[in-house]
Amino acid sequence: MSDSATPDHLLRPHVRPFQTVPVPHKESGQVLAGLRNPSGISPALVGIHPQMLPLVTMLQGERTVDEIAAATKAPPEVLKNLVDRLDEAGLLWGPTMERLEREAMTAIRENGAMPIGAAAAFGDTAEAAAAALTELLATADDPELGTAVLGIVAPHLDRQRGGENYAAAYKALVGLQPPDRVVILGTNHFGLGDGVVMTRLAFETPLGRLEPDAAVLGTLERTFGDRLFKDEIDLLAEHSIQLHSTWVRHLFPSAKVVAALLPDPTRPMIDESGARVATREFADGLRKALAEAGGTTIFIASADLSHVGLPFGDQAAVDEDRAGQVEAHDRAMLASYCANDPDTFLSEMAGHRNPTRWCSLGNMWAVRTASGGTAELLQYRVSLDEKRTTLVSSAAMALLPA
Repeated sequence: MSDSATPDHLLRPHVRPFQTVPVPHKESGQVLAGLRNPSGISPALVGIHPQMLPLVTMLQGERTVDEIAAATKAPPEVLKNLVDRLDEAGLLWGPTMERLEREAMTAIRENGAMPIGAAAAFGDTAEAAAAALTELLATADDPELGTAVLGIVAPHLDRQRGGENYAAAYKALVGLQPPDRVVILGTNHFGLGDGVVMTRLAFETPLGRLEPDAAVLGTLERTFGDRLFKDEIDLLAEHSIQLHSTWVRHLFPSAKVVAALLPDPTRPMIDESGARVATREFADGLRKALAEAGGTTIFIASADLSHVGLPFGDQAAVDEDRAGQVEAHDRAMLASYCANDPDTFLSEMAGHRNPTRWCSLGNMWAVRTASGGTAELLQYRVSLDEKRTTLVSSAAMALLPA
């Protein structure tokens, strides 16, 4: 591997962020760790023994494969083979990953729309999706808000864990006059974009395409330039937008869409050179762009709350005391979100240092700021698995005129 002909990205490999999923080995019955590229640029899954995971995390672009092999006593050929497999799957920084990204975006642009992805979670055909959403809405109570509704805050959990809150939130939009557009603000879970991420493309859903609002996007592009679209590929596998696109197409089939992934404004941007758009400046630009476009807008914040347990870095399972503490914290912060202005809420959350890992502070703050509305809690739910290893909470909220 020290051969001068070896490409530098293989000589000093640097692994990019990856997801790990359990993969049963057909012959041995062993459970392997399957590494995959979360951006969706490659379907390849690299199966390795879980004991090799520390080796993968050592690939940080600083040491050669030979140096890592010498330090860990790992057989150099085994490590070389691992590096080659990671590269083929687009899991190493370098030309292979860049080629896969170009190929993926070329195909998407030729199609004119982001692929369905998680939008098929409620049904992969028009009939199945419409039936599932209709059934969910039928289970939700009428919130009887008695006033105009500007939008909602709803989860981006899977149907099993988040179905009740999806239904409670979207029930608040049933019967509204179809808006000219729907603004969906999501969270960038797996992409690499450091700022706000948008696309000029449509979104595929089982119920048909959601077309972009070209006028609003044009105004935003004139305001911020290409900075909003530099990390467009992050939307390829982002479920926080995809899951809501099906709901929007179901309730408002003629509405245009403005979709964006927003970073957490309580955290500093990695690159503060201005190459990317920050959440605060985007919210101001969005509000102005919508005012210029005129017409009616519905806002959706795609937001989950706490993420607690072993998969999120905690050292113990979630016992009853811990679950109670999480709920108490959630409800206190939800009360702040509903009672205070969005800046005060954000300051409180920053002061607590977000101890239970709310994942969507950016879009929750921005949807209040851009809409100018208040929030009312409709429903709160906690999902805790049987082994008590993973707790995720979510809420359904309505955005109302101030």
